[in-house]
Amino acid sequence: MGGDSGPGVVVAALARSVLRHPAARFLLHGDEATLKPLLAKRPKLGPKVEIRHAPEQVRMEDKPSTVLRRGRNTSMWHAIASVKAGEAEVAVSAGNTGALMAMSMFQLGVLDGISRPAIASIWPTKRGQSIVLDVGANISSDSDQLVDFAVMGEAFARAILGLERPSVGLLNVGSEDVKGHDAVKAAAHILRGASLPIEFRGFVEGDDIAEGTVDVVVTDGFSGNIALKTAEGTAKLVVTYLRGALNRSLFGRLGGFIAAGALKALRRKLDPRASNGGIFLGLNGIVVKSHGGTDAIGFASALDMAIDMARSGVIRRIIADRANLISAMPEAAAS
Repeated sequence: MGGDSGPGVVVAALARSVLRHPAARFLLHGDEATLKPLLAKRPKLGPKVEIRHAPEQVRMEDKPSTVLRRGRNTSMWHAIASVKAGEAEVAVSAGNTGALMAMSMFQLGVLDGISRPAIASIWPTKRGQSIVLDVGANISSDSDQLVDFAVMGEAFARAILGLERPSVGLLNVGSEDVKGHDAVKAAAHILRGASLPIEFRGFVEGDDIAEGTVDVVVTDGFSGNIALKTAEGTAKLVVTYLRGALNRSLFGRLGGFIAAGALKALRRKLDPRASNGGIFLGLNGIVVKSHGGTDAIGFASALDMAIDMARSGVIRRIIADRANLISAMPEAAAS
């Protein structure tokens, strides 16, 4: 029921998703009186979708603390509860991010040894795709949390991107070892000696994200969220400038017609909807957060990610890799 455009976008996305994933089934949590007419317009969804009535919804302006106290009848709470109960393998929402994280932590709990979950996002790069985390769950992070993010990110890269030994870098203000604050320096020290299936590349800078210098970029949620929104805004700006330049003159329009195929491919690569879906890593369950302002195409991409996550075994990989890391650090394990 959340998101800027409400359940109409979600139902339209389901129509796309059932074509891509015919074996998938969906529990649609929300106001039954609102959802039934939307599904009635798409009769092919009938056998694939079951409505679970939830009379209330989380508003975008609601505080997480308030929602935890009073949100037990909301669609968001019910969706996460279905994962906890084993009725669903993954929950997807376009609603209030803070509330979704708070409810997820409260109901599903955090994996043993992981201090804080992180939100991971897949970014298009010159080399293909990279994973960036955290992109908004934690405003600040200490060295141990950054190491946890690295473990979760590399496990995610191996499970979803199929990388046997992903490269990992810590986002910093420079690539030199002397730069950065104490937390990022301490995290680098731990990762250099870690017993993980990774290639640790040290520090990377902001422009390295688009370059695809590493497979996994680790940072705190403050910097990660700013980088994410900046990248999305830049992509929109490039498309706007390009459209304006092509429409400015007759020759521009002619050039646009000739290059229509290449321009269409560029637009697809720059479209943030194609990589929509932030993954909550570090929980005892899988939750995917769709961008609140997305459309049916974007929400369908979040559903694609959710289904891939459900099949990936990423939680098992995170648990195993963190256990290997701790076993190689007897002093940390003892504390």
